This record gives sequence, structure tokens and C-alpha cells, in this order.
Amino acid sequence: MDSSQIKHFDYIFTGTGLAALMTVYKMVLSGNFKDKSVLLLDENQKKTNDRTWCFWAKEETIWNSVISKKWDSALFANENFKRDLALKPYQYNQIRGLDFYNFVFDEISKESNITFLKEKVTDINELETHVFIGTEENRYTCNYLFNSIYTKAFALSQNKYSVLQQHFVGWFVKTEAEIFNLQKATFMDFSVEQKGNTRFMYVLPTSETEALVEYTLFSENLLSKEEYEKEIQLYIQNLGTQQYEIIEREQGSIPMTCYPFWKKNTKRVLNIGTAGGWTKASTGYTFKNTDKKSSQLITFLQSDSSTPLRMTKFHKKNRFWFYDLLLLDILHRHNELGSAIFSSLFRKGNPALIFKFLDEETTLIEDFKVILKCPKMPFIKALFRVIFK
Repeated sequence: MDSSQIKHFDYIFTGTGLAALMTVYKMVLSGNFKDKSVLLLDENQKKTNDRTWCFWAKEETIWNSVISKKWDSALFANENFKRDLALKPYQYNQIRGLDFYNFVFDEISKESNITFLKEKVTDINELETHVFIGTEENRYTCNYLFNSIYTKAFALSQNKYSVLQQHFVGWFVKTEAEIFNLQKATFMDFSVEQKGNTRFMYVLPTSETEALVEYTLFSENLLSKEEYEKEIQLYIQNLGTQQYEIIEREQGSIPMTCYPFWKKNTKRVLNIGTAGGWTKASTGYTFKNTDKKSSQLITFLQSDSSTPLRMTKFHKKNRFWFYDLLLLDILHRHNELGSAIFSSLFRKGNPALIFKFLDEETTLIEDFKVILKCPKMPFIKALFRVIFK
């Protein structure tokens, strides 16, 4: 292909997951990128409801129009106790993946400077003055590339940083009997058999007879599909019914690691989303972290006056990264301790303070109020391991 036929853009996004779509939408909202040409490349058109995101918030957000359900109360449980968590001043919010995709694509389709193409990326090559991107169909160049295509090998081919997975299978079910409490989400229910792992059920009810019931693990290895589904069947049966219809299914595996993905950032290439370490490492929570990071990225793109921009300057590590490092070290070595650790937090802890901590918005004094509720010895041992590693 003649180089004159290769189309050039100011920004290209490889992959159109949560991070890319949030960032591009905020580019539109800012009104400061109308003179920039933007290309989004993905082999998936995002036309299915492939996932559900949840996050807690005090106020309304820019995503309020696509929130499908809110809860003011949540349940935490293990085999020994149950606790209803009053979430105020927070609410727990649910967004269906398809609603989010439709909302963002509808908005960006109105912008003449933004293009989406259904093409599979096959090659990325950074040069001194631009970045070259190849797909199965075409070739493109850009000034700056935002990549959200996750490469598993980066984290798995090293042993300095623990790598777990938040892996799950979920069923949207409609039951004959009214077995769900519409006012209360089940945040974590560790009463299911742990089998040497960190395993819990997660329930998001949308009526007395409808809910997403999800079997989730924080562990190293995935299970067979049948194992997840067997546990979901048993859990629904224990809630009081064997008569139900499965409306939709979802499954996923989110890496939980403090591996420094940002070290892969270069002068013109910034890794975003899971590929950039934007997932909250200790919980696998994605939506809130990505919302914050994408806003920080918009600010960075508008405030950095250097030419060219240096994407290596974007990431800043904080103390919460270190807290996550300790927890993942414990769960990697002793995966069975997950229930005890989370139970110690939620048994008597202030739910609003815990959520504030997980959002990385607490003061140092508040950090200690949360941390001191955890079992001491595993964290002390992990601290020494991390220091001397």
C-alpha cells in the first residue's frame, strides 16, 4: 500500500471497552477536542449485553441516564453471620453493558471528527514521529495511541507480582416464587463452600422474581463452566425455589494484580483500561476506577504543554497500590483467607468508610481505621515479604 493512502489521525484507540469509550465520551463533553481526528478500532461492535458494571456513588454522575437500578442497602454474609449494610451516603448502582455502549456510541456518532471501524488490530509499531497501526483490512497512523487490548503474557510471565483473577459466571434469572429482596443487593455472600479459595455469591435483584445471580472467585485458576453453574443452581435452590428461567448469561475473568502495566507506556503509546492497570487490583472493580482514570487522562491531554506529549508522565503510583499489593500477596499464598479478611472488614466496620477506602479517597488516619479491622498476622508477614522482595 502506498504511504499516501494510509490515513492519519490525531488519536487512535485500539479496543473499544469501558476505558476507551469513557475517554472518548469525555473528550466530546469537554468540547476541547473538536479539532482532533479520532479513530476507534475494534473487531467487536458492542451490540450485546456482555457484562454488568456496578459502582457506589454519593451524588449523581454523568452516567445517571444509563443506571438501571440503585440500592440503598446491601447484604454481607459468611457461614457464621449476616449483616445488612446501610450504604448511605452512598448508593450502589448497576449499569448494563449494552445500555452503556448504546449511550456512548449514540453520542459520539454525532461527532464528525470521530470514526469507529469494525476491524481487528494486528500490528502496532511506534516510530519517532508517529505510531503505525495495522488491521486485517487497512493501515493507519496517529500522533498518539491509546491501547486497551490486554496482553496476558505481560503479567503471567513474571513472578515478582502476584496475579489472581476475579472470575465469574452470572445468570439473569426469573423465578416463579418471590425469593429476592428488591431493596437489597447481596454484595458478598461467603456462606458458599470455599473449597480452599475465596468464593462468594453476588446478587443484584431487579424485582422479587428477577435478579442477576453471580458466582465469583478471587483465585488463580478458572473453573469449568459446569462448576460455576452447579453452584448457582444450588444457591438459587437454597433461596427457596427450583422453578426459574435463565434470561441471560454472562461470564468474565478480570486480572487482579499490581503488576506495573504503566511501565509499558511510551512517548506516544498509553495503555488504558485493564491493559494499563486501571482495574482496582484488590477487588477487580473496574467502573469507578476507570471513570476516575479517564477524567485524569482528559485533564492530562489538555494540560501537558510539551510537544510531543509524553505518555510516560501520565501514571502516578499511590499508597493504595501498596495496600493492594499486600492483600494480593496474602490471597496468592493463602487463597482460603479471603472470607476471613473481608468478613473482618464488614462484620463491624462502617460500610461508608470501607467504600471510601476502596475508592482510594480516605485520609491516612481513615486508612488505619479500616486496615486495623483486618487480621494482623497475615498482613505483617506480607509486609516483610514485600519489603525484602
